[in-house]
Amino acid sequence: MNGKDRTFYLSEIVKAVVYLSSDKKLGKLSDFIIVDRDKFAEVTHLIVDRPMGDPQLLIPWGKAQIVESNCFVVDIEALENYAAPPPEGAILLKDYILDKKVYDGEGREVEVVYDVKLVLKKGQLYVTEVDLSKNAFLRRIGLGGLANFINSLALKIGKQAVSWSYVEPLPDTISSFKGDLKLKVLKDQVAVIQPVDLADILEELGHEQRMEIFKELDPEHASETLEELDPRIQRDLIASLKKEKVAQLINEMTPGQAADILSVLPWGEVNILLKLLKTENAIKIKSILEKQEAKIIDFVATNFISTTPDKTVLQARRAFPRLAKGKEAIMYFYILDDQGKLLGVIDLKELLMREDEMLLKDVMVTKVVSLNPESTLKEASEVFSRYGFRALPLVDGDGKMLGVLPFRDVMNLKHLIMI
Repeated sequence: MNGKDRTFYLSEIVKAVVYLSSDKKLGKLSDFIIVDRDKFAEVTHLIVDRPMGDPQLLIPWGKAQIVESNCFVVDIEALENYAAPPPEGAILLKDYILDKKVYDGEGREVEVVYDVKLVLKKGQLYVTEVDLSKNAFLRRIGLGGLANFINSLALKIGKQAVSWSYVEPLPDTISSFKGDLKLKVLKDQVAVIQPVDLADILEELGHEQRMEIFKELDPEHASETLEELDPRIQRDLIASLKKEKVAQLINEMTPGQAADILSVLPWGEVNILLKLLKTENAIKIKSILEKQEAKIIDFVATNFISTTPDKTVLQARRAFPRLAKGKEAIMYFYILDDQGKLLGVIDLKELLMREDEMLLKDVMVTKVVSLNPESTLKEASEVFSRYGFRALPLVDGDGKMLGVLPFRDVMNLKHLIMI
């Protein structure tokens, strides 16, 4: 179940068919048992209703192998070992949470829990939001298409999906008919759509709907939402708005954020917008944009640690003090052939953990993420952000290693390229 995070709604996943790994149908999912955490709740068991009057099954989450919105596959033996009712004190997600009244931090009634959002992350299923919106209610009664349309107008009706982190610890007395949910926030804060969430909504809409909603936002909210949008959508919006409106939004951003937005546009359009900005902002943004396009060849260090693939781990460790003396980039061993071509890389920490007699060619990582002489500082910073490396090698078209770009050197330029 590893891979990309996936999202489910309880109303859509309940009643999913549950199968054994042998493809035998067990029954249907009727509920989850959860453990209440601080910022989320964690699913610990599946409750499965079986046909023909057979007793319910209580299956630990760790037995789930495949999770889809319409089916689960579990790996269990001896069904009688799992035939049991929920233990006393267990919290049932559907039975105890759905349709409960929700009160804010001052005890004022907010709404009713119509649905629950779950996220599957690294094989574990978490409760991340309770959904109080009318479109959640429509999902519950099977009008999912209408719910999706209303969700596209979420700005006007209020999204009203509340993070589990805003839900106070569940009362010990909560059950099917007792207990309510209480929030840590006030009622008038619930319906605010965060820019990152609004960006997700806008990206799902057509151009006309997107423009209709975006034009209704105040400048600060619009500016923050614009930053969260996919670059393709950013270009689409900026091209459709009046230049004066775009300049107003850009002036709400920091110079680095503004440069990031403008970098997706043709340089001719950038120059037009720069002339409409506050002079001080325009100067800073232009400087950042120019630095972003600077080639990394001017910033690389050429004194890095390199060795050959036939050396042993012990030999490399013993040679490290000598090889590292006077070098700028000492966190990686770069493995080169006789012509200076990059064959692989070994993290110094990895080298310390390996057996003495192992050869470097058997330890090194051969799929090396690298830069080329035409790479820009902007591209380099994006690679660092994506992979978290402390340095990146620079190689030419023939694979020959030219130098190393340390992470700290790019981050020292952060005020120029990434603010």
